[in-house]
Amino acid sequence: MDFTVKTNEGVYDLEAGVRLIGQDLLVAIWGGEKPHIGAVSVAQPRPSLKYPEVMSATASVICLLGHKENELAKAASEILAAALNTSVVVTAGIHWDNISKDGIQKVIKNSQILVDLILERIASFHL
Repeated sequence: MDFTVKTNEGVYDLEAGVRLIGQDLLVAIWGGEKPHIGAVSVAQPRPSLKYPEVMSATASVICLLGHKENELAKAASEILAAALNTSVVVTAGIHWDNISKDGIQKVIKNSQILVDLILERIASFHL
């Protein structure tokens, strides 16, 4: 399975390339004027520490010098790993010049929408 999804919010839209590798998932998230690789997160599923009957995930992140995509990559990888019960690697590289605090919040919201789109698309393959 190999597909691309994109937000359509009209501002600060993001795109993701998704590839299933065996049972594992590889996701590249990019957007803005200068897409790149700014952070990489690797997550694996595990039972929640507080509620062992609920699946959670833990992640390790590498953020390249001067980049700030680490939190976005970590959140996306953990959500996907827990929801799909598989190992997930997410790369993220997003850049808009002179983005405002409100713009950053919109990017964060769009990243959440993007993860939902990925989960919806994967669910459609399993039906």
